[in-house]
Amino acid sequence: MNEETQTPPPVHSNGLIKRIFKFLLKAVLFFLIFSVGITIFYRFLPVPYTPLMFWRSTASIFTEDKFTGIEKKWVPIEQISKSMQQSVIKSEDYKFYQHHGFDFEAIEKAMQYNKTHKKTKGASTISQQTAKNVFLWPSRSWMRKGLEAYFTVLIEALWPKERILECYLNVIELGKGVYGVEAASQKFFKKPASKLNASQAALMAAVLPNPIRFRIDKPSRYITNRQRKIMGRRAPPMIAAGAVERAEIKPVDSPEEKSKEFFSLKFDSEEDEANVEPKTKEAEAPSDNSNND
Repeated sequence: MNEETQTPPPVHSNGLIKRIFKFLLKAVLFFLIFSVGITIFYRFLPVPYTPLMFWRSTASIFTEDKFTGIEKKWVPIEQISKSMQQSVIKSEDYKFYQHHGFDFEAIEKAMQYNKTHKKTKGASTISQQTAKNVFLWPSRSWMRKGLEAYFTVLIEALWPKERILECYLNVIELGKGVYGVEAASQKFFKKPASKLNASQAALMAAVLPNPIRFRIDKPSRYITNRQRKIMGRRAPPMIAAGAVERAEIKPVDSPEEKSKEFFSLKFDSEEDEANVEPKTKEAEAPSDNSNND
């Protein structure tokens, strides 16, 4: 008697694949809806807290002798001196009003710089830094950079330039536990950000590449040199609220002049900083009582 051999039914994986696909699709849709929603939300309301604030405070529990709290105070851009606005643009993103979130010329310059220097530098615009500070965690991973590019596109599409600059000035780190120019101005200069003069604003902008290593209250010679460069550099035109056209920056004559004009601050060398003694007497050096407001 021949026994019929029964083959087991084939294992169908199509159902599992469909479920995974549906889950991923829902996750992507949720992320898109959430990211657009929160970007629109922050278009009109102050940013109360950022991932960097949480990261720094939490890390201080394990790495510092004393817990690092958070000093911050949101102020509208009308209460931030024009000197401060101009200083960060001159030092961090001279073509802020020209680009749509990315400065490809600066990216190329950064690649060239990093080939010949031990300490690498990035070419993030104010828009990119705002996207990173408001929405993302501190990291150098490709995933973080990809999300940074995504949120940069979002804020450039949904926020006016003035709002991007306003958020940037209110969330940037300017010392241990100090976030935003108003909190930094009150802490280091005992005055509101609206009263910052050109020297004070340039000093605050000078430490932005690394506000933990470089200090506003104890500026080194390297920082005071950056401060003087920022003060001596011409400011690009500012855009009035509601303006449609982007500011035109007058081109310089030669590539050498253009490189010096746009990138002398962004890509100056820090390699001698470790051998420079900090200045401890004054946080405003060089003295300047002028105000570009």
